[in-house]
Amino acid sequence: MAQADFEYQPASIAPEAANDAAGVALAVSIYSDRAHMRDMMRDDAQAAGFRLGQVGDLDALLGKAAVPLGDVILLDCPIAGGGVLAALSRLDTRAAHSGSQLIVSTSVDGLDGVFGCLEQADMQLLVDPTRGERVIALGRALAKMPGMRLREINDEDRLTLIRLTEQVGQIAERLERMGAAGQSAHGGAFRFESPDPKFHGQTGQDGSERLVRAKRPSLPDPRLVRRIIRQRQARAKFFDGELFADPAWDMLLDLTAARAEHVRVSVTSLCIASGVPPTTALRWISQMVEAGLLERVEDESDKRRAFIALSDSAADAMARYFAELASDGAGLV
Repeated sequence: MAQADFEYQPASIAPEAANDAAGVALAVSIYSDRAHMRDMMRDDAQAAGFRLGQVGDLDALLGKAAVPLGDVILLDCPIAGGGVLAALSRLDTRAAHSGSQLIVSTSVDGLDGVFGCLEQADMQLLVDPTRGERVIALGRALAKMPGMRLREINDEDRLTLIRLTEQVGQIAERLERMGAAGQSAHGGAFRFESPDPKFHGQTGQDGSERLVRAKRPSLPDPRLVRRIIRQRQARAKFFDGELFADPAWDMLLDLTAARAEHVRVSVTSLCIASGVPPTTALRWISQMVEAGLLERVEDESDKRRAFIALSDSAADAMARYFAELASDGAGLV
Protein backbone atom coordinates (compact mmCIF):
# COMPACT_ATOMS: atom_id res chain seq x y z
CA MET A 1 0.00 0.00 0.00
CA ALA A 2 1.52 3.32 -1.04
CA GLN A 3 2.64 5.69 1.65
CA ALA A 4 1.38 9.25 1.62
CA ASP A 5 3.91 11.57 0.03
CA PHE A 6 4.43 14.07 2.80
CA GLU A 7 6.53 14.70 5.84
CA TYR A 8 4.75 15.35 9.10
CA GLN A 9 5.40 18.78 10.58
CA PRO A 10 4.02 19.13 14.10
CA ALA A 11 2.02 22.21 14.97
CA SER A 12 3.58 24.77 17.25
CA ILE A 13 1.59 24.44 20.47
CA ALA A 14 2.47 25.52 23.94
CA PRO A 15 2.49 22.58 26.40
CA GLU A 16 -0.04 24.21 28.71
CA ALA A 17 -2.42 24.80 25.79
CA ALA A 18 -2.13 21.16 24.76
CA ASN A 19 -2.88 20.05 28.31
CA ASP A 20 -5.97 22.27 28.52
CA ALA A 21 -7.21 21.04 25.15
CA ALA A 22 -6.71 17.41 26.12
CA GLY A 23 -8.80 17.85 29.24
CA VAL A 24 -6.46 15.67 31.32
CA ALA A 25 -2.77 15.93 32.04
CA LEU A 26 -1.49 12.84 30.24
CA ALA A 27 2.23 12.52 30.74
CA VAL A 28 4.65 11.13 28.17
CA SER A 29 8.17 10.11 29.14
CA ILE A 30 10.83 10.21 26.43
CA TYR A 31 14.11 8.31 26.45
CA SER A 32 16.80 8.12 23.79
CA ASP A 33 20.57 8.29 23.63
CA ARG A 34 20.24 10.41 20.49
CA ALA A 35 19.65 14.07 21.31
CA HIS A 36 18.01 14.90 17.95
CA MET A 37 15.60 12.00 18.43
CA ARG A 38 14.62 13.22 21.90
CA ASP A 39 13.91 16.67 20.45
CA MET A 40 11.81 15.23 17.63
CA MET A 41 9.79 12.99 19.92
CA ARG A 42 9.28 15.89 22.34
CA ASP A 43 7.85 18.07 19.55
CA ASP A 44 5.52 15.33 18.31
CA ALA A 45 4.28 14.44 21.80
CA GLN A 46 3.48 18.05 22.62
CA ALA A 47 1.71 18.48 19.27
CA ALA A 48 -0.42 15.44 20.11
CA GLY A 49 -1.52 17.06 23.36
CA PHE A 50 0.64 15.22 25.88
CA ARG A 51 2.30 16.76 28.92
CA LEU A 52 6.05 16.17 29.05
CA GLY A 53 7.26 14.03 31.90
CA GLN A 54 10.75 12.60 32.23
CA VAL A 55 13.09 13.21 29.29
CA GLY A 56 16.55 11.70 29.18
CA ASP A 57 18.90 9.03 27.86
CA LEU A 58 18.42 5.29 28.23
CA ASP A 59 20.54 5.10 31.38
CA ALA A 60 18.04 7.35 33.14
CA LEU A 61 15.23 4.90 32.41
CA LEU A 62 16.95 1.54 32.43
CA GLY A 63 19.23 2.06 35.41
CA LYS A 64 18.73 0.28 38.69
CA ALA A 65 16.99 3.27 40.24
CA ALA A 66 13.34 3.08 39.22
CA VAL A 67 12.10 6.36 37.71
CA PRO A 68 8.41 7.34 37.64
CA LEU A 69 6.64 6.10 34.53
CA GLY A 70 4.40 8.33 32.44
CA ASP A 71 1.06 7.39 30.90
CA VAL A 72 2.98 6.77 27.68
CA ILE A 73 6.68 5.95 27.37
CA LEU A 74 8.45 6.79 24.12
CA LEU A 75 11.62 4.72 23.94
CA ASP A 76 14.22 4.86 21.16
CA CYS A 77 16.39 1.74 21.37
CA PRO A 78 18.12 1.04 18.03
CA ILE A 79 20.86 -1.13 19.57
CA ALA A 80 20.05 -3.56 22.37
CA GLY A 81 22.89 -5.23 24.25
CA GLY A 82 22.46 -7.76 27.03
CA GLY A 83 22.18 -5.15 29.78
CA VAL A 84 19.62 -3.12 27.86
CA LEU A 85 17.52 -6.21 27.13
CA ALA A 86 17.49 -7.20 30.79
CA ALA A 87 16.41 -3.69 31.73
CA LEU A 88 13.70 -3.75 29.05
CA SER A 89 12.27 -6.89 30.62
CA ARG A 90 12.03 -5.09 33.98
CA LEU A 91 10.45 -2.08 32.28
CA ASP A 92 7.92 -4.36 30.57
CA THR A 93 6.83 -5.75 33.94
CA ARG A 94 6.63 -2.31 35.55
CA ALA A 95 4.62 -0.86 32.67
CA ALA A 96 2.20 -3.80 32.77
CA HIS A 97 1.59 -3.27 36.48
CA SER A 98 1.26 0.51 36.23
CA GLY A 99 -0.85 0.54 33.06
CA SER A 100 1.64 2.65 31.11
CA GLN A 101 1.70 2.28 27.33
CA LEU A 102 5.03 1.64 25.61
CA ILE A 103 6.00 2.91 22.17
CA VAL A 104 9.39 1.39 21.42
CA SER A 105 11.39 1.99 18.26
CA THR A 106 14.31 -0.22 17.35
CA SER A 107 16.28 -1.37 14.31
CA VAL A 108 16.04 -4.55 12.26
CA ASP A 109 19.19 -5.82 14.00
CA GLY A 110 17.71 -5.23 17.43
CA LEU A 111 14.19 -6.43 16.64
CA ASP A 112 14.38 -10.03 17.85
CA GLY A 113 15.89 -9.13 21.19
CA VAL A 114 13.55 -6.23 21.89
CA PHE A 115 10.49 -8.24 20.80
CA GLY A 116 11.46 -11.06 23.15
CA CYS A 117 11.68 -8.70 26.13
CA LEU A 118 8.35 -6.96 25.68
CA GLU A 119 5.40 -9.24 26.28
CA GLN A 120 3.27 -8.09 29.23
CA ALA A 121 2.77 -4.36 28.73
CA ASP A 122 0.50 -2.55 26.28
CA MET A 123 3.15 -2.02 23.64
CA GLN A 124 3.61 -0.75 20.10
CA LEU A 125 6.88 -1.82 18.49
CA LEU A 126 8.24 0.24 15.59
CA VAL A 127 11.20 -0.66 13.37
CA ASP A 128 13.25 2.22 11.95
CA PRO A 129 10.03 4.27 11.94
CA THR A 130 9.38 7.38 9.95
CA ARG A 131 8.22 10.41 11.85
CA GLY A 132 4.71 9.85 10.54
CA GLU A 133 4.64 6.28 11.87
CA ARG A 134 5.64 7.50 15.31
CA VAL A 135 2.92 10.16 15.23
CA ILE A 136 0.34 7.52 14.30
CA ALA A 137 1.52 5.40 17.24
CA LEU A 138 1.05 8.39 19.54
CA GLY A 139 -2.43 8.87 18.16
CA ARG A 140 -3.30 5.24 18.83
CA ALA A 141 -2.04 5.59 22.39
CA LEU A 142 -4.06 8.77 22.84
CA ALA A 143 -7.20 7.09 21.50
CA LYS A 144 -6.97 4.44 24.24
CA MET A 145 -7.14 7.07 26.96
CA PRO A 146 -10.65 7.57 28.39
CA GLY A 147 -12.29 10.97 28.38
CA MET A 148 -10.08 12.57 25.75
CA ARG A 149 -11.28 15.61 23.79
CA LEU A 150 -9.77 16.63 20.48
CA ARG A 151 -8.16 20.05 20.42
CA GLU A 152 -8.92 22.63 17.74
CA ILE A 153 -6.58 22.25 14.78
CA ASN A 154 -5.55 24.64 12.05
CA ASP A 155 -5.97 24.07 8.30
CA GLU A 156 -2.45 22.71 7.83
CA ASP A 157 -2.91 20.12 10.57
CA ARG A 158 -6.33 19.24 9.18
CA LEU A 159 -4.83 18.43 5.77
CA THR A 160 -2.24 16.23 7.48
CA LEU A 161 -4.96 14.36 9.36
CA ILE A 162 -6.99 13.92 6.18
CA ARG A 163 -4.04 12.25 4.48
CA LEU A 164 -3.49 9.98 7.47
CA THR A 165 -7.19 9.16 7.50
CA GLU A 166 -7.03 8.16 3.83
CA GLN A 167 -4.31 5.65 4.64
CA VAL A 168 -6.27 4.25 7.55
CA GLY A 169 -9.38 4.08 5.37
CA GLN A 170 -7.55 1.99 2.77
CA ILE A 171 -6.43 -0.42 5.47
CA ALA A 172 -9.95 -0.57 6.87
CA GLU A 173 -11.37 -1.41 3.43
CA ARG A 174 -8.95 -4.31 3.09
CA LEU A 175 -9.82 -5.64 6.53
CA GLU A 176 -13.52 -5.29 5.76
CA ARG A 177 -13.13 -7.33 2.59
CA MET A 178 -11.20 -9.98 4.51
CA GLY A 179 -13.98 -10.17 7.06
CA ALA A 180 -16.84 -10.12 4.54
CA ALA A 181 -17.14 -13.90 4.70
CA GLY A 182 -18.00 -13.61 8.38
CA GLN A 183 -16.60 -11.99 11.50
CA SER A 184 -15.08 -14.08 14.27
CA ALA A 185 -16.75 -14.36 17.66
CA HIS A 186 -14.37 -11.64 18.90
CA GLY A 187 -15.26 -9.28 16.05
CA GLY A 188 -11.77 -9.41 14.55
CA ALA A 189 -10.84 -9.10 10.89
CA PHE A 190 -9.90 -12.77 10.64
CA ARG A 191 -12.54 -15.49 10.44
CA PHE A 192 -11.01 -18.59 11.88
CA GLU A 193 -13.33 -21.55 11.70
CA SER A 194 -13.76 -24.61 9.53
CA PRO A 195 -16.77 -25.32 7.32
CA ASP A 196 -16.08 -29.03 7.75
CA PRO A 197 -17.15 -30.83 10.95
CA LYS A 198 -14.52 -32.49 13.09
CA PHE A 199 -16.67 -35.61 13.20
CA HIS A 200 -18.62 -37.37 10.48
CA GLY A 201 -21.30 -40.01 10.57
CA GLN A 202 -20.44 -43.64 9.86
CA THR A 203 -22.85 -46.53 9.56
CA GLY A 204 -22.01 -49.54 11.75
CA GLN A 205 -22.62 -53.20 10.97
CA ASP A 206 -25.90 -53.01 12.84
CA GLY A 207 -27.08 -50.15 10.66
CA SER A 208 -26.74 -47.56 13.42
CA GLU A 209 -25.06 -44.21 12.99
CA ARG A 210 -22.02 -43.45 15.14
CA LEU A 211 -19.67 -40.52 15.27
CA VAL A 212 -16.09 -41.06 14.14
CA ARG A 213 -13.38 -38.40 14.39
CA ALA A 214 -12.46 -37.24 10.91
CA LYS A 215 -8.88 -37.95 9.90
CA ARG A 216 -6.76 -34.83 10.11
CA PRO A 217 -4.77 -34.14 6.93
CA SER A 218 -1.04 -33.72 7.24
CA LEU A 219 0.80 -30.54 6.40
CA PRO A 220 1.81 -30.12 2.76
CA ASP A 221 5.29 -30.89 1.51
CA PRO A 222 7.36 -27.84 2.53
CA ARG A 223 9.07 -27.88 -0.88
CA LEU A 224 5.68 -27.24 -2.46
CA VAL A 225 4.96 -24.35 -0.10
CA ARG A 226 8.40 -22.83 -0.72
CA ARG A 227 7.78 -23.04 -4.47
CA ILE A 228 4.49 -21.21 -4.07
CA ILE A 229 6.25 -18.52 -2.02
CA ARG A 230 8.89 -18.09 -4.74
CA GLN A 231 6.19 -17.84 -7.39
CA ARG A 232 4.40 -15.14 -5.40
CA GLN A 233 7.63 -13.21 -4.93
CA ALA A 234 8.43 -13.45 -8.65
CA ARG A 235 5.50 -11.20 -9.48
CA ALA A 236 7.45 -8.23 -8.13
CA LYS A 237 9.89 -8.62 -11.04
CA PHE A 238 7.18 -7.66 -13.51
CA PHE A 239 4.66 -5.62 -11.51
CA ASP A 240 4.66 -3.20 -8.62
CA GLY A 241 4.94 -5.43 -5.56
CA GLU A 242 2.48 -3.27 -3.63
CA LEU A 243 -0.28 -4.43 -5.98
CA PHE A 244 -0.06 -7.88 -4.43
CA ALA A 245 0.78 -7.05 -0.82
CA ASP A 246 -0.88 -9.75 1.31
CA PRO A 247 1.24 -9.99 4.46
CA ALA A 248 -1.13 -12.22 6.42
CA TRP A 249 -1.15 -14.93 3.75
CA ASP A 250 2.57 -14.68 3.05
CA MET A 251 3.32 -15.14 6.75
CA LEU A 252 0.93 -18.10 7.01
CA LEU A 253 2.67 -19.76 4.06
CA ASP A 254 6.13 -19.17 5.53
CA LEU A 255 5.11 -20.54 8.94
CA THR A 256 3.41 -23.55 7.34
CA ALA A 257 6.61 -24.48 5.54
CA ALA A 258 8.65 -23.90 8.69
CA ARG A 259 6.36 -26.12 10.78
CA ALA A 260 6.62 -28.92 8.22
CA GLU A 261 10.41 -28.49 8.24
CA HIS A 262 10.50 -28.44 12.07
CA VAL A 263 12.35 -25.13 12.18
CA ARG A 264 11.63 -22.05 14.27
CA VAL A 265 10.94 -18.63 12.80
CA SER A 266 12.20 -15.43 14.36
CA VAL A 267 10.08 -12.31 14.28
CA THR A 268 12.64 -10.63 12.01
CA SER A 269 12.52 -13.51 9.53
CA LEU A 270 8.72 -13.44 9.54
CA CYS A 271 8.69 -9.70 8.90
CA ILE A 272 10.91 -10.25 5.87
CA ALA A 273 8.64 -13.04 4.64
CA SER A 274 5.61 -10.74 4.88
CA GLY A 275 6.90 -8.55 2.06
CA VAL A 276 5.92 -5.32 3.84
CA PRO A 277 7.88 -2.89 6.05
CA PRO A 278 8.72 -4.36 9.48
CA THR A 279 6.50 -1.94 11.42
CA THR A 280 3.54 -2.89 9.21
CA ALA A 281 4.36 -6.59 9.58
CA LEU A 282 4.47 -6.27 13.37
CA ARG A 283 0.96 -4.81 13.39
CA TRP A 284 -0.24 -7.80 11.36
CA ILE A 285 1.55 -10.24 13.66
CA SER A 286 -0.07 -8.63 16.70
CA GLN A 287 -3.54 -8.87 15.14
CA MET A 288 -3.02 -12.47 14.05
CA VAL A 289 -1.87 -13.45 17.53
CA GLU A 290 -5.03 -11.89 18.97
CA ALA A 291 -7.10 -13.78 16.38
CA GLY A 292 -5.57 -17.10 17.45
CA LEU A 293 -3.74 -17.72 14.18
CA LEU A 294 -0.22 -17.25 15.51
CA GLU A 295 1.49 -17.96 18.82
CA ARG A 296 4.45 -16.42 20.56
CA VAL A 297 6.95 -19.12 21.60
CA GLU A 298 9.73 -18.34 24.06
CA ASP A 299 13.26 -19.56 23.47
CA GLU A 300 13.96 -22.10 26.22
CA SER A 301 17.68 -21.30 26.17
CA ASP A 302 17.24 -17.51 26.23
CA LYS A 303 14.11 -16.03 27.79
CA ARG A 304 14.85 -12.70 26.12
CA ARG A 305 14.16 -14.21 22.70
CA ALA A 306 10.86 -15.29 21.22
CA PHE A 307 9.72 -16.98 18.04
CA ILE A 308 6.45 -16.93 16.12
CA ALA A 309 4.63 -20.13 15.15
CA LEU A 310 1.29 -21.25 13.76
CA SER A 311 -1.24 -22.17 16.40
CA ASP A 312 -2.38 -25.80 16.26
CA SER A 313 -5.75 -24.70 14.92
CA ALA A 314 -4.15 -22.58 12.21
CA ALA A 315 -1.83 -25.44 11.21
CA ASP A 316 -4.85 -27.74 10.94
CA ALA A 317 -6.67 -25.17 8.80
CA MET A 318 -3.67 -24.78 6.46
CA ALA A 319 -3.38 -28.58 6.13
CA ARG A 320 -7.07 -28.86 5.22
CA TYR A 321 -6.76 -25.97 2.77
CA PHE A 322 -3.94 -27.66 0.86
CA ALA A 323 -5.69 -31.03 1.01
CA GLU A 324 -8.81 -29.50 -0.54
CA LEU A 325 -6.81 -27.87 -3.33
CA ALA A 326 -5.10 -31.19 -4.07
CA SER A 327 -8.39 -33.09 -4.14
CA ASP A 328 -9.94 -30.55 -6.52
CA GLY A 329 -6.95 -30.66 -8.82
CA ALA A 330 -6.60 -26.90 -8.45
CA GLY A 331 -3.38 -25.12 -9.35
CA LEU A 332 -1.33 -23.92 -6.41
CA VAL A 333 -0.23 -20.33 -6.99
